[in-house]
Amino acid sequence: MNTFTIKSFKHSKRKFIHFKRNFAKQAPLLKVIGCLLLPLAVLLLPLPWLRLDTLDALQHRTVALFALAVIFWVLEPIPIYATSILIIFLELVMLSDSAFNLFAVDPTSASLLSYKEILGTFASPIIILFLGGFFLAIAATKYQLDRTMAKMFIKPFGTSPKWVMLGLMVITALFSMFMSNTATTAMMLSILMPVMTSLDKEDKGRTAFALSIPVAANIGGIGTPIGSPPNAIAMKYLGSEYGVTFSKWMVLGVPYVIIMILVAWLLLRYVFPSSTRQLRMDMAPQKAATTRRFPAIVIYLTFGVTVLLWLTDFIHGMNSYVVAMLPVAVFLCFGILDKDDFKFINWDVLWLVSGGIALGLALDRTGLAQVIVEGLPFQGQSPYFIFGGAALIGMLSANFMSHTATANLLLPIIAVLATSITGLEAYGGPKILLLSTTLCLSLGMALPISTPPNALAYSTGLISTTNMSRIGILVGIIGLTMVFVVIFLEKQLGLI
Repeated sequence: MNTFTIKSFKHSKRKFIHFKRNFAKQAPLLKVIGCLLLPLAVLLLPLPWLRLDTLDALQHRTVALFALAVIFWVLEPIPIYATSILIIFLELVMLSDSAFNLFAVDPTSASLLSYKEILGTFASPIIILFLGGFFLAIAATKYQLDRTMAKMFIKPFGTSPKWVMLGLMVITALFSMFMSNTATTAMMLSILMPVMTSLDKEDKGRTAFALSIPVAANIGGIGTPIGSPPNAIAMKYLGSEYGVTFSKWMVLGVPYVIIMILVAWLLLRYVFPSSTRQLRMDMAPQKAATTRRFPAIVIYLTFGVTVLLWLTDFIHGMNSYVVAMLPVAVFLCFGILDKDDFKFINWDVLWLVSGGIALGLALDRTGLAQVIVEGLPFQGQSPYFIFGGAALIGMLSANFMSHTATANLLLPIIAVLATSITGLEAYGGPKILLLSTTLCLSLGMALPISTPPNALAYSTGLISTTNMSRIGILVGIIGLTMVFVVIFLEKQLGLI
């Protein structure tokens, strides 16, 4: 190869590298533009071309917003919480009674959304419910009471790997019922690290332990309305329409969590058996924060009273949203948390939920959800097909996109579907359809992208995607079946 050829090759290589770098810089923008094409096409093309000529102007725009939400939540060209903010903004501009003049319609239209109602999604009772849960989690983490409680609870499980793993899963599930799944997973993974040092590098039990935390966090979130965002979104329909309270949800959710934790534990032990006989766990607090008795006493009392009030709402009359304000008021008034702690609140989750509520509001008020339901071939179908189909669609979708985003997209449609189809009453009616679909959303845990707990566990480097998929698929299949078994048994006993 002569000198000219070598120089030419090097020059071409530099040009290729330069092109590659420029393309990488432009890729996010190109992804956003690509994701906007379909929503813009829906919005700009004439309705007859899209075979949507039966829709009015507001419903047409809502279809475009729905398409944007689906594409942006699935492909994430921008953060999913940013998508929620974008949806709220576009609803204000295009669908509200204070819309941009270009999008103005007859102000007397019954399907026109109130701008106050759209903005009110930021202060929805569901948002307050989550805020109370975040305050409990932040306070416990700040003073390391989470580690203290974990040590206290897990000590009875001894040093055998199988019992320690069960203990970790039980504690994770318990915390996930009242704290963010993500915060619980982060906390429990830090507690898990000393266990991993007691296991041989070739021990399959390492994979079982690493998977046990996200699996238990995902399952544990099913137990209460604040355990996961889909539960809170479902409560918007179940609480107001069907009288499902915090305690009634737990009557269904907790037995299901107990069964599925045992199922997941047995699966993990069978698929990834441990060769270690004994291990030790060092869960001593790393800071002196826990030596401050006054904050610890206030946090323990507040946590206990809040949970007690949530469980006894049928006695005192305060709903779960009002009770959620207790930790917020107490911790701020007693100086347990201050303004610097506000940055630890998962504002992205709150905004994401707000966007979902706003999208559901648009689907409902414009009448689009009713149009969609009437266009689906569910009328005349077997109730078993309807219940199973809704649950399966929810679980499969939740494996590939955020559980919250899935709930945001699916539950508004299911809520309308449940009241539009006759013949469901003998099987529990709309309430059971909503409950079963919501519970199955939390079973989507086969991939690292399926849930934040999965992503956190995968980031430790202790789990492969293949191993996570094996357990996630098995838990999902068994869990979907058990949803209907538990609901059937509790319905027969008159508990739901």
